[in-house]
Parts: sequence; C-alpha cells; structure tokens
Amino acid sequence: MIRVQTADFNINDEIAALTKDRRDIGAVVTFSGLVRDVTLTLEHYPGMTERELGKIEAEARERWDLQSCLIIHRVGTLEPGDNIVLVVTASAHRKDAFEAAEFLMDYLKTRAPFWKREGETWVEAKASDDNAAERWK
Repeated sequence: MIRVQTADFNINDEIAALTKDRRDIGAVVTFSGLVRDVTLTLEHYPGMTERELGKIEAEARERWDLQSCLIIHRVGTLEPGDNIVLVVTASAHRKDAFEAAEFLMDYLKTRAPFWKREGETWVEAKASDDNAAERWK
C-alpha cells in the first residue's frame, strides 16, 4: 500500500491495520522518519509519485518474501518533530523484512520523486545516501 498525504499518521495504528488477523506474519520492521531542526516543504507530482513508489514496492516484493508492505510519505510544509515518512515491511522471517525496509528507504532517500526545500534552498540527496543505494544494483 502506498500513500502520499499531507495528514499526519499514527505508527501504532498503521501497524495494527497492516497485521490485523494475519497469522502468516512473523516479523514487522518499521522505519519512521522525523523532520529534524528546520521547516521542510515537500512537493510531488500527484499520480506520478504514487506510480513510481508502487514500482519500487513491487520490486521489493520480487526481491524478498513479504506478506505486506506500507509506504506513507507526507508532503506539504512540515515542522521539526513532524512525521515525514513511514515504511513498514512484514514477512514470515525478520531478514526479509529488514532488508526490504532498508531497500525501500534507500530508494526514498535517493530516487523517489519528491522535492524538498529548506527555506529557499532545494535539498539534494547526500553522497552517503547515494552510496548506500548502490548496493541494491
């Protein structure tokens, strides 16, 4: 499931909804990202962004045995301490869930079609993020 939204999310509620009545899930891995010390404005192209996130989620499902997956990314103006992203991967075993979550976050940090601005400055992916994403090629 992919959601791009302005509204906040509750991590516990999202995990509960993802795992409700599921007996095939033995591991749930979550990554939640918070806005650090500056106000961020995130922009995207509605439709295109969700489509691209859907492609990377499908790739994660091909690479790892996932029972379920959730990506939530917020857009709009976000203040320090706000939730910005949530990735939840669920599988029968922890290795698949951990690796898939890392793969998805590396993609979100480097190639996802979001544009971030701190004040008047557009933010680019860091070299360290690009290097981390290289291992998945």
